Amino acid sequence: MVKPIQKDIFFLQQKSDPATPADAAVIRDLLDTLQAYREECVGMAANMIGVRKRIIAVNLGLTALAMVNPVIVQREQPYETEEGCLCLTGQRRTTRCRTIEVEYQDQNFQPHRQRFTGWTAEIIQHEIDHCDGVLI
Repeated sequence: MVKPIQKDIFFLQQKSDPATPADAAVIRDLLDTLQAYREECVGMAANMIGVRKRIIAVNLGLTALAMVNPVIVQREQPYETEEGCLCLTGQRRTTRCRTIEVEYQDQNFQPHRQRFTGWTAEIIQHEIDHCDGVLI
């Protein structure tokens, strides 16, 4: 189900709790909402739809990847960039890494460890920041 986008700064600055299999509906809602905002948004975290759980979704072109309880375990090649966010107006400067390695669970709660580079890595870093209550 497509959910409204959360814009309450106080809510967005709170850290998200770990997700469990009981949060399966949140994963589906997050993927549905990302699809609905596909033209203006490339990634979302569950707190963006009003749920404080460590779940993100990343648009990979023809499909979207849901990542449950993601943790960046390695970062390489930092660089400065500007990012926008559907929850906030304007652009903000931030530091990201060109390559990251992430441990996460898929929507069936199976564990994965994967490297991401470039634009995809930047999106994942932004969304994990949301899970940590960091707004960029």
